Amino acid sequence: MSSKFSPFVISALVDAITGGPGIGNQQPIGSYRSGPKIEQFFLDCGLDMQLGGNSRVPATTDFLRQIARQPGGKGDTDITRIIEKVSDPREYLGEPSKAMAVREHLNAALAADSLAVVVVNGKATIVERQASNGIIEPFIAKVTTIDFDTVQTEIARAIASLDNDPEDAVTAACSLIEAVCRSIIVELELSFPAKKDIEGLTRAIQEPLGLSPGRSDFPPEIEIDIRQTLSGLISVAKGIGALRTHGGDAHGREKGFLRIDARIARLAVNAASSFSLFIIETWERKEHRSLPKHTEK
Repeated sequence: MSSKFSPFVISALVDAITGGPGIGNQQPIGSYRSGPKIEQFFLDCGLDMQLGGNSRVPATTDFLRQIARQPGGKGDTDITRIIEKVSDPREYLGEPSKAMAVREHLNAALAADSLAVVVVNGKATIVERQASNGIIEPFIAKVTTIDFDTVQTEIARAIASLDNDPEDAVTAACSLIEAVCRSIIVELELSFPAKKDIEGLTRAIQEPLGLSPGRSDFPPEIEIDIRQTLSGLISVAKGIGALRTHGGDAHGREKGFLRIDARIARLAVNAASSFSLFIIETWERKEHRSLPKHTEK
């Protein structure tokens, strides 16, 4: 069996692909697929699966088990591709609630394997759960309600690079904050600052969003705390920008020299996501924006 995916994940995947046995009053998980549609589904994944007169569910189960047993990591690669295919929102354009149901069903099985399916920039992808939990998941859900295309691109890049290329993940974390600030500046119809680096962009949105530590209208009992917190916002952004300069790959890197590890990259991406989520929510509150309700996770 696959070294990455447990038998419980394979079972949940069977449910998601077939829609279940289709008997009684049981509602399908996602879309019910007939035998020919199941064969076409696997063909779209680059896999030749033929029922050969067998029942849909048992044949799909046997085929997935065969795939998972492939050596050399090929089984994990193929199962990953299948999960991302069946979780892709574009499979359920007419019924988006089914896409959400499929991902919830698969994520319940993937949780014990420390994995999760998330949708970023309109595409489903499997990530390590420590990379998708905490602040990143609500941030992803938030940006999918707003037409901030560059923001979605950068968070997708950051998640994908966390473990395999931490230096690129740090660069993406910095670009993420810059993309959010640029988007907010455009939405508020402000002029861009002369210095368009991360520090200049974050400072440009502080006063318009009421986040300047120099404000004089704070309640006296919490004035010092709020000033310290708001000052910390710029410190976080500056720190990520400096880390990008010294530890990221934006300015090139020496061959064979890894300056940071996944731990630091994860810290940078989580911090950037937390900062960006706060900025977006502050903008929403200031503008009294009624953003579209996001129906998928």
